[in-house]
Amino acid sequence: MNGPCQKLNNALCLLPIVWLCFDAFLVSVHGEVSPTRHPFPGIAIYSETRTNPPTRMFIAEIDLKNPRVRVQVSPGGPDPDGPGQWQTTLMRPTSIATRDGFDLVVNGDFFRARNIKDAEGVLAAFRSDVWSTVSGVAVSNGKTWSTTTTSRPCLVVETNHAVSIRTLSQPVPEASEIVSGNTILVADGKAAPHVNQQRHPRTAVGLDAKKSKLILLVVDGRKPGVAAGMNYDELAVEMIRLGCRDALNLDGGGSSVMAIRDTSKTGAFQILNEPTDGRERAVANVLGISVSAP
Repeated sequence: MNGPCQKLNNALCLLPIVWLCFDAFLVSVHGEVSPTRHPFPGIAIYSETRTNPPTRMFIAEIDLKNPRVRVQVSPGGPDPDGPGQWQTTLMRPTSIATRDGFDLVVNGDFFRARNIKDAEGVLAAFRSDVWSTVSGVAVSNGKTWSTTTTSRPCLVVETNHAVSIRTLSQPVPEASEIVSGNTILVADGKAAPHVNQQRHPRTAVGLDAKKSKLILLVVDGRKPGVAAGMNYDELAVEMIRLGCRDALNLDGGGSSVMAIRDTSKTGAFQILNEPTDGRERAVANVLGISVSAP
């Protein structure tokens, strides 16, 4: 049988091979996605890895409709000089989270630390108790502790728990929590253009169109062959893919971290990504998620 029927049979026999090749292509491009965990009500966490380019990222989806969920911004240690130029002291994100009862934490605003130049690994001097100041507007529990003369994109949590992304130099009266970034990634569902094409570890935060879901993304980087990091344009594409209508970039580099509290009796925090210092970096403030008991 060498007619059309035989050709059809041959084609049908090749279909499984074609699908296998297609699946392999998808894995090489899109990588692998871990199972989604729900460690706390209203919090879903998973990770993705890819090979071209090497990429490793960690995603947390926060259900803002859940009445038990709270989004908060916390500084590090106490103000070291009162009305002086320094606002807080550096502290490890997991230490801040433990102190303030968070269940999930990521690093927050860009910051400047006294007498410290940026460096990574063993050379990094970003350690606890160093005097520091953040770059943008910062509000915690209704108290404003940082303003700026230059408008910066901010995640704003209002007293009624509504969450939005705005560009501010001063806090709005209805704000109970504010953390600032340096650039908008996504506005009205469209990627904002950027000239800077450097890839680095990143931390980003975004909201869906209904402002009912908060997306936190931490991208590892500066690990050749394992994690290349992302530039702003690549980060914007990911945030749109994850369902964000609006998104902004928080501090990155060695500061990028995502940690979740263990639900066991110890309540210890597990750092999900691999910070470039080889450990979590002490920072000036964090964005934390807490889930109250029913």
